[in-house]
Parts: sequence; structure tokens; C-alpha cells
Amino acid sequence: MMRYEGNEKLADETACAGVRADLKMCLLESDCCRVDRKTPRQCLMDNNVPPECQVLRNTFYECKRSLLDNRQRFRGRKGY
Repeated sequence: MMRYEGNEKLADETACAGVRADLKMCLLESDCCRVDRKTPRQCLMDNNVPPECQVLRNTFYECKRSLLDNRQRFRGRKGY
């Protein structure tokens, strides 16, 4: 499901922007948004998303968390 892998440019150049874009596209393509006509935020709150979107959500959380963790600032982000 990784769509933005390097040669494509995103308008958002901040940290975790690629994961955010992948999560956004995954949520917009899910049945919750397309069939039930809910917003991505409502789908996340209802926990009505496919497993690959759950994985991207967790990855986005870990990426944002790594920006605040002082130990990881010196060691670098894990898994990237």
C-alpha cells in the first residue's frame, strides 16, 4: 500500500508526511468512507478500518512519537 516511495514529491515536506499520505489514501479507499460515506476520522473513531490501515495508523503513531522521544533523537528512528 506504500504509494509515496521516493521519486514522487509530496506538498508536505515535514517528518512522517509519507506515512500520513499513505494512511489518508488507505482510509479514503476503505469501504467505510466509500460505501458508508463517513469521514476518515469517523472511521478511525469507530475502528471500522481494514487491517492495513490499522498498521499504517500504528506506524504513523510511532513516527510522531519518535519525534518527541529524546532517546530516539540520538539513536535515530527505529524501523525506518
